[in-house]
Amino acid sequence: MSRRLKTILGLLPIVLGASVVAVALLFVVRAAVTPAELAGSSDAVGNYLQTLGGIYAVLLAFVVYVVWGQFNDARTYVEREATALVDLHRTASGLPKPTRAEIQDALRLYVDQVLELEWPAMAKGDEDTLERVGSHLDHVWIAIHGCRPQSECQHAVYSEVLSRYNDLSDMRTSRLSTSRARIPFMMKALLYLGGVIVVGSIYLMAVDKLWIHATITAALAAAVAHILFLIGDLDNAFAGYLQVSKAAFERTRRTFDRAIHQVDAAA
Repeated sequence: MSRRLKTILGLLPIVLGASVVAVALLFVVRAAVTPAELAGSSDAVGNYLQTLGGIYAVLLAFVVYVVWGQFNDARTYVEREATALVDLHRTASGLPKPTRAEIQDALRLYVDQVLELEWPAMAKGDEDTLERVGSHLDHVWIAIHGCRPQSECQHAVYSEVLSRYNDLSDMRTSRLSTSRARIPFMMKALLYLGGVIVVGSIYLMAVDKLWIHATITAALAAAVAHILFLIGDLDNAFAGYLQVSKAAFERTRRTFDRAIHQVDAAA
C-alpha cells in the first residue's frame, strides 16, 4: 500500500467523524433552539464569528507554517547527513589501510543501525537507542584520532577527514534536534479548543433550512479536522503518515556496498 493511500485512509475517518459529530450536535441544538429565536441576535453573532474565525485562521496558518518548516528542516538534515557519510567514507580511503577499514566499517554499521533502530527510536523519543546508535560515530572518532599519517598526501587527507567528521556530527545533532521538536502542550490545547469553539459557534447562526445549516457545519468541521490532522502529523517528522523518508540513508548504504565491491575487484 502506497504512502499516499495510507494517508488518505488515515485522514478520512477523522474528517468524516468530525463532520458527523458536528452535525449530530447541531441537531441537538436545533431541537432546543429554533432559528427564529436566534434571528434577533444574527448581527451580533455574525460579527462575533468573523472576529473569532479570523483569529483562529491566523493561529492555524502560523502553526502550519512552523510545523511545515520543521518538517522540511528535518528532511534537509537527513539529506545532508547522508551526503556527509558518503563524503567521509570516500575521503577515508586515502588513509592507511587499518584506519580506513575501521572508519568505513564503523560508518557502515552506523548507517545500518540508523535505518533499523534509530528511525523508530526518533518517532518514540527513545533516547537510550539514539545514544547507542550514536556510539558508532564515537568509534569513528577513535579510529581517526589513532591514525598516524605516513606521507604528506595522507596528512592532507587526514585534515579533510577531520573536517568531514565534524560536518557529519553537526548534521546528526541537527537531525536529532528536529526529531525532538514538538508543539507545546498549551499550543495544542489552544488549537483543539479553538476548533471546538469555532465549529460550535456555527450553531448560533440563524439559518432557516436545516440542510443548509448542516452543510455549513459539516464543511467547517471537516476543514478544521483536516488542518489539525496535518499539524499533528507534521509535528513528528519521523512518525505518522508524512514522515521523512529513509531513502537518503538507503542510497548511502548502497553507495558503501558499491565501494566495497570496487575495492574487492581492484584487489
